[in-house]
Amino acid sequence: MIRGKSISRLATVLACTAILAACGNSGRPTTGGFFNQQEVPLENFTAQQIFERGEFELEQDDLSEAAFYFSEIERLYPYSDWARRALIMQAFAYHRDRDYPNSRSSAQRFIDFYPDDEDAAYAQYLLALSYYDQIDEIGRDQGLTFQALQSLREVIERYPDSEYAKSSILKFDLAFDHLAAKEMEIGRFYLRRDNFAASINRFRVVVEDFQTTTHTPEALHRLVEAYLSLGLTDEAQTAGAILGYNYQSTEWYDDSYKLLTGRGLEMRARGNNWLAQVYRQMIKGRWL
Repeated sequence: MIRGKSISRLATVLACTAILAACGNSGRPTTGGFFNQQEVPLENFTAQQIFERGEFELEQDDLSEAAFYFSEIERLYPYSDWARRALIMQAFAYHRDRDYPNSRSSAQRFIDFYPDDEDAAYAQYLLALSYYDQIDEIGRDQGLTFQALQSLREVIERYPDSEYAKSSILKFDLAFDHLAAKEMEIGRFYLRRDNFAASINRFRVVVEDFQTTTHTPEALHRLVEAYLSLGLTDEAQTAGAILGYNYQSTEWYDDSYKLLTGRGLEMRARGNNWLAQVYRQMIKGRWL
């Protein structure tokens, strides 16, 4: 059975919820249920009551309303413990609502005001997600990808023992791979139009700067194609040698092997070009 004290407490909570639930679009609670629309200023409610209303709106998936209530706690009860809690919830509500600029702003304020708080790692993670979740298809500008990488690195380096570090590492690798995919797309574009020098520049970026991504084998094969088209056989053979050393089980190795042997060439390092330097570094264990 529920004791009398518990019944009284439950009645009080239900009464507060009823008052707060009677909120119109103006964002202010009203009294008398849904029928009496006499407005009650938010100043008349405690920080806890407003916070609970924000949680209620989150549960109802009314995210903009939830963010409003959490922001009002920050305004009405600054520097309080409820304001601190409301600020991180505000960032969360904005993020769920895909209002990334406001989510980022709230998260950054939390980091600035409460850098040593146990939720600071989550605030930094939300800030990073505000960039990461906007990374779109490869063909668009990748400025957000760079910002996501920088913010994810902050989580990894500042909060290595947090529960968000592992997720940030995974997302960092995916974003890094995304940038390599952009370089590959541009390189293929130039290669299809026989602009071999421009395509080589893009594939070289992948090999040198994005060598740990999934795009490196194809980049090496495209270098074989481009260099053969230019008659630069030393570079083409060296690119093939790197493929053979690291990616012999891939389709890109098979394609390069056919291209090179079909012209009487071998897949081995030759000359003193940039690829030969990469190959030497690789053999010494300083590459990949």
